[in-house]
Amino acid sequence: MATKTKKTKAKAGKKTKAKISRLTEELLQTARDMQASGLLTKAAHDKITMRHVGVAPAVPVTLTGQEIKALREKCHVSQAVFANYLNLTADYVSKLERGEKRPTGPALVLLDVIRRKGIEAIM
Repeated sequence: MATKTKKTKAKAGKKTKAKISRLTEELLQTARDMQASGLLTKAAHDKITMRHVGVAPAVPVTLTGQEIKALREKCHVSQAVFANYLNLTADYVSKLERGEKRPTGPALVLLDVIRRKGIEAIM
């Protein structure tokens, strides 16, 4: 009977959020204080929070076909090479550039990284 109870608790524990340690709480409080005093930027504070709490800020990114094409051309690569960098097909990149498809998931994340940091960031 005791074994069954332990298994049930273990399963229930997986569904709940992990408890934040006292050290993490203190670190987050210090980061909040530093941000309030101007010693820490909001971006740096958010990065600390994401690492320790595991919560990513919801920042919707949308890229139009024209923006994706401009991004590729800025990198001076063909659709086939760009597709290879993104682990996509050249046909899919073509559809993205024409606006037939919208990038989602990993492709959207990689495009956003390239937009922000350049193609070198993913090579």
